[in-house]
Amino acid sequence: MRQALVRIGAIVRKEFRHLGRDPRMLLAVVMMPVIQLLLFAYAISFDVDHVPTIVIDFDKSPASQRYLRQYEASPFFDVVARGSSLADVDSAFDHDTARVAIVIPSGFSRSLAGNESAQVSVMVDGSELNAAKVSQAYSVALNQLYGQQLTRDWADGQGMDLSSFGLLEPRIRTWYNPERRSSDFLIPGLMAVIIAIVTVQQTAVTLVMARDLGTQEQMEVSPMRRIELMIGKLLPWTLIAFLDVALITVLGRTLFDVPLRGAAPAFALGAMLFVFASLGMGLLISALAPTLDTANMIALLVAFLPSFLLSGFAFALDQIPVWLQWISYGFPARYMVTIARGVFLKGAGFTELWPEMAALALYALVMLLISSLLYGRRSFR
Repeated sequence: MRQALVRIGAIVRKEFRHLGRDPRMLLAVVMMPVIQLLLFAYAISFDVDHVPTIVIDFDKSPASQRYLRQYEASPFFDVVARGSSLADVDSAFDHDTARVAIVIPSGFSRSLAGNESAQVSVMVDGSELNAAKVSQAYSVALNQLYGQQLTRDWADGQGMDLSSFGLLEPRIRTWYNPERRSSDFLIPGLMAVIIAIVTVQQTAVTLVMARDLGTQEQMEVSPMRRIELMIGKLLPWTLIAFLDVALITVLGRTLFDVPLRGAAPAFALGAMLFVFASLGMGLLISALAPTLDTANMIALLVAFLPSFLLSGFAFALDQIPVWLQWISYGFPARYMVTIARGVFLKGAGFTELWPEMAALALYALVMLLISSLLYGRRSFR
């Protein structure tokens, strides 16, 4: 056992010396997750506010001006222009100077004064789907509030007391992310995406490179066992992956103020199992890929797209087709995203997250066993 540890340690030192000869490579491996985190966190946002809005008032009455002040006072809508014709709406949408248009037809105040239903046109630019949906919801809510205010004003004018009527007053509370910040939602999931990319790609590329350069064959004719060689090759990238996890966690907590409400040991164990699962995936790719370029392309394809699209990171898994939901079980990022968000946002611990941890442990064990067998068979060819 002691001799095996000595041989593994020698391989680990050799790998770190190899990385030390190219500081740019080591810097890229360590800093790339940090750069990716900053780019993703700042570039991806589901927060929608200050939507540029153009208003057109054909009625030009005190009532219409009072209605438009509701939009001007809202932090969601940002009135950037006042048009005089419907052609101004087309121009604003075509030049992306406005996303929402409010058009008040003539006769607006007359309808209100006659206790009739006054109509208002709200046009939304659907080329930005998320902004369009949120804008429509905010506009509907704003009009409902304005309609309620008109009802109260009418009742006061009639001498009626609406407080005697039963009213429905919903109390809405958002759990785990009360401010609904995109960073709190995205960054825990980004950890899984970024670590998967770095770990899978670097593992696959490193082992294929050793095979192409002939250093693997030289090691295999030595007294070193194949399992010792694999552990020695993978251990440096395992340590680097753990360092990346720590860096991303610290950045998320300090720079983006992401809360950590759950058990840190549970997150650490989940991250460790996820790293092992990703290493197994990278090892499997290296055993199957014939060339370095092929390994690089497959690793990026397998690590990035499933981690981004099939993990629940950006899209809720219950909103995608059922067959894709079943496919998502074959990628470890699905489990890690649940663990990260559970620990950071929901205050979860081992009791709540043990199914995901057990799945990651099983996934890592199966992947490492299969890839080791395939890697061994390839070495005998």
